[in-house]
Amino acid sequence: MNIDQLRQSLKEKWLNYYRENRQWLTRIAIWVNCDGQRRPSSSFILGTLSVLEPRLTELLPLVVDLSNNPDRIVTALGLNFNPDEVIEAESGSKVRAELDERRAYLPPAKPSISEQMPRPAAKQDESCEGTGRPSRTQ
Repeated sequence: MNIDQLRQSLKEKWLNYYRENRQWLTRIAIWVNCDGQRRPSSSFILGTLSVLEPRLTELLPLVVDLSNNPDRIVTALGLNFNPDEVIEAESGSKVRAELDERRAYLPPAKPSISEQMPRPAAKQDESCEGTGRPSRTQ
């Protein structure tokens, strides 16, 4: 069993579960602050994931033998994050990607009118008096 794949699978399953149940999860008293992150309690996360990911139930007895601190287990599994922030960040990334994809189908921007009009060639003015002005000769 590849631990990185398991971590990614757990993260995806946890975020999917959280998205589907966000309406009531945000209103119950399961929220804690752990290492500066606001998130549901470790016990809630582990209990939920033990149902969603069967491989976790095979791994948890070994993990609990190593550490019985649920906060450390959640951190080791890569789940010590605020799910609201992750979901909002993912949503923003998806919106930007969709906009970039749509821009690819648009025709290239046309230059502005001032960029399209040819500019007259600059006249040399060695006396630094300006061109097109009457000279100040005495």
